[in-house]
Amino acid sequence: MTDGDKKRVALITGGAVRVGRAISLGLARAGYDLVITYNSSSAQAKTLSADVSALGRTLVHVEADLGEVHAADHVIDTVRNSFGRLDVLVNSAASFQDVPLLDVDADEWDRVMDLNVRAPHLIVRAGAAMLRDSRGCVVNITDLSAWQAWSVYPHHAVSKSALAHLTRIQARVLAPQVRVNGIAPGAVLPPDDWPMERRQALAERSALESNGTPDDVVQALMYLIEADFVTGHIIPVDGGRLLGPSGPQV
Repeated sequence: MTDGDKKRVALITGGAVRVGRAISLGLARAGYDLVITYNSSSAQAKTLSADVSALGRTLVHVEADLGEVHAADHVIDTVRNSFGRLDVLVNSAASFQDVPLLDVDADEWDRVMDLNVRAPHLIVRAGAAMLRDSRGCVVNITDLSAWQAWSVYPHHAVSKSALAHLTRIQARVLAPQVRVNGIAPGAVLPPDDWPMERRQALAERSALESNGTPDDVVQALMYLIEADFVTGHIIPVDGGRLLGPSGPQV
């Protein structure tokens, strides 16, 4: 991708809300026309469409349950029919529920894996030809549970670990035309109902003793889009939380 391109197109799954919304706006500001997917966030998708239009870019939103087998083909057909190309694919859509491990039955397990792991595979599979044509890139959004044993979110953590490894496999398979990387956000946007005490406790776990913002994820994304010699890596955006405590553990 160069500044001379007449048109650049990005697809963001789950692009209407939370970190996905910040990513969508960041890409629009960078000159991308957008396709976003949403499932139950139709009002937010319409609001985002107006915001993107105000930035001088075009947004097409697609209602899709990415846990369904054929949703990926529908989404990529929309990209192809709307713009005819795809430069950046961001897999951001995911579920995030706290369920005790021994309460996770087969249906609950499959529901999370279908959305958090299978969908990013199927979306990339369906869009691979357009990505190769544009020599584009993929960025998968994981989180710190890809490395940490989050027992409160057990099947979510397993799915994000699987997505991190899928990222590496996709990078190998799609090279050299397409680069594939990931971002693992830390505490950049806690749930709205978290009390200040819980937010502060989370900040104190990081080396920088602060929580981040969705814009920190956008900055990492912009780096990966332009980093032509980087593929197959996951960048933690966590303020150093993965470093753990500074003192010895006894």
